[in-house]
Amino acid sequence: MSTDVTFSKEELSRYNRHIIIPEFGLAAQQKLKAAKVLVVGSGGLGSPVLLYLAAAGIGTIGIVDFDVVDDSNLQRQVLFGVNEIGKPKVEAARQRLQALNPHIEFVLYNTQLTSQNALNIIKDYDVVADGTDNFPTRYLVNDACVLLGKTNVYASIFQFEGQVSVFNYRNANGDLGPNYRDLYPTPPPPGLVPSCAEGGVLGVLPGIIGSLQALEVIKVIAGVGEPLAGRFYIFDALGFESRTFNISRRDDNPLNGRNPTITQLIDYEQFCGVKAVEKPVKEITPAALYELQVKGEPFQLIDVREPYEYDIVNIGAELIPLATVTEQAGKINKDQPVIVHCKVGGRSAKAIRELEDKFGFTNLYNLKGGILAYIDEVQPELTKY
Repeated sequence: MSTDVTFSKEELSRYNRHIIIPEFGLAAQQKLKAAKVLVVGSGGLGSPVLLYLAAAGIGTIGIVDFDVVDDSNLQRQVLFGVNEIGKPKVEAARQRLQALNPHIEFVLYNTQLTSQNALNIIKDYDVVADGTDNFPTRYLVNDACVLLGKTNVYASIFQFEGQVSVFNYRNANGDLGPNYRDLYPTPPPPGLVPSCAEGGVLGVLPGIIGSLQALEVIKVIAGVGEPLAGRFYIFDALGFESRTFNISRRDDNPLNGRNPTITQLIDYEQFCGVKAVEKPVKEITPAALYELQVKGEPFQLIDVREPYEYDIVNIGAELIPLATVTEQAGKINKDQPVIVHCKVGGRSAKAIRELEDKFGFTNLYNLKGGILAYIDEVQPELTKY
């Protein structure tokens, strides 16, 4: 597979520190360039995984993420900066990674991974790195990898603890290792295990765990060392302690045990009893907002950006930064339409979901495309940033 892979002089210079390792060498570097890796999620774990896989010279990297960059991400998602706030994560990730290594190819999937599209997306890749933060998607990625015969390099983080393993890996002898369902046959009851968004995570932890995840991806592809297959690694950042447990395949695994009962992807939100993604919000276009303004009809306009953004440009909205919407919910009218906006629409959608979930608002509308779309379509003389 890798013997036909060649390198330019620039690439040979770039990967020199890999090539001169006796146990790695040119052959392993060729395998990296020939490989296709899909990274599911470009957030806390995905950031270091993507940075190190791109730097290492993985030939083709696919990125699955449907979220936009938010300022709350920057505490740990080191792939992004303040200039990317509001941009789709896959686009911001590609821009950063191309600047790091222009010799590799990126394939973007600005969409949610679902039972309908997972097999079609994953089938083109050699290895999948799962950096997601919810149980429905973890089971979905695992099951799709097992059905397709792909290796799944898994990691997860929460507060001060991280976990890493390599699932569905077939070794040189042809022996198949365990998968996620051998470790967790069924998901925990809904609400028992909070997400990072609910429980928090120490910002440096995904950097540590994501780097270990990238390490395992490289080992699997290059064929060096012993991948973490059949073993489950746990790191406790507070005590600086780590433990590694042996795990094995279960006869009652519904995917590939003695009597498989799952032969195709299922409804994972129903299986886990939780939603993998947030519900959509109602939207209003810049043109429709302008029409309301011209007609003088009653409505409230809320801006959830940061004060420094508001100082650069604003359209006369009441400033309630995203981090303060809960405590300032009393300022928001429930008796007339309320239009919420940010830079491009991501933060305002989050604010609306929070207000709807916690306070029962039903009159909130997200300005589609945010203030930048409003400037483009209505007031092009205003400052863009």
